[in-house]
Amino acid sequence: MYDYTQPLSRSEASRAKVRQQTDIDVGGARWALLPDVFSPADSKSSLAHLSLLEFPVGGTFLEIGSGIGLIAVQAALAGCRSVYATDLNPAAVKNTELNAERFGVADRVTCVHSDLFDALHDDAPAFDVVYWHSNNVWAPPELDLTAHELAYVDPGYEAHQRYFREARNHLAPGGRVLIALSSRAGRAELDELAAAEEQRLITLDSTTVDEPEGPVVYELLELVTR
Repeated sequence: MYDYTQPLSRSEASRAKVRQQTDIDVGGARWALLPDVFSPADSKSSLAHLSLLEFPVGGTFLEIGSGIGLIAVQAALAGCRSVYATDLNPAAVKNTELNAERFGVADRVTCVHSDLFDALHDDAPAFDVVYWHSNNVWAPPELDLTAHELAYVDPGYEAHQRYFREARNHLAPGGRVLIALSSRAGRAELDELAAAEEQRLITLDSTTVDEPEGPVVYELLELVTR
């Protein structure tokens, strides 16, 4: 199992850099970043996963764990007619709203403070794609972590278990459940959790990126019925 203390150290270093709202350069554009929100400028994972995604143009898209709103905003810019973005971190919800306004897509991006799907009510649409760039490093379940740290690790893989159980309940007919993982994930453990929900993970695409620790494989996977 990957050493969970490494991403927690990265979280601490990233969080310490930002004490007030600032701008960061991501993919050649300037994005607002608020304190206590995961910064894609400090990790190659966000752009790597973005490069693997194909958005349902003209359709509906739900992003779990939106952070600064990078994926949600790009979904709207790509032509999705309705985008929902949830995050358990209130600062991230505000951050996504700021960037949706900045990039002129606030009319198509609905930001919701929610732990996974908990705050999605009956007025939310069914989605053509449900997507999560997950906190795919396992950590001990007894850890008491900040919202920023929870963007990096998942204690006991509790959030992943819930995602596998609940995501399909929010799909439109023919919709797809996607998840972005890396080679830091405990893939065998995640496969077992998916199997417990009568589902399996299949890899759609992947890319390898050089990180300070060495090459890391970033994968886009689909959760399908067994």
